Amino acid sequence: QVQLVESGGGLVQPGGSLRLSCAASGSIFSIYDLGWYRQAPGKQRELVASITTGGSTNYADSGKGRFTISRDNAKSTVYLQMNSLKPEDTAVYYCNAVPYYPPRRDYWGQGTQVTVSS
Repeated sequence: QVQLVESGGGLVQPGGSLRLSCAASGSIFSIYDLGWYRQAPGKQRELVASITTGGSTNYADSGKGRFTISRDNAKSTVYLQMNSLKPEDTAVYYCNAVPYYPPRRDYWGQGTQVTVSS
């Protein structure tokens, strides 16, 4: 019952920064565990970062020290701040939401393209 819309993607030079946003509607945002995933051409979708209802965060090794996930429950939005971007970060980034309470179904946004190139 939640709808997710990503924004903030685009073209950025290596070493640059980008902040992705995912706005949710249609449900109570605070009850969802949230995550950012990405999928590069020819590769499987992979976890980038996640944040629980309690604020606990988890990062893939690829983004540790460079990426920061945060949430603003008042705005029903989850963010992914990406710094020191590399060409390898190029992918479609997806927002994911899973309710804390059953049924724990996965909800996905449509994705936003991030391209890191000089």
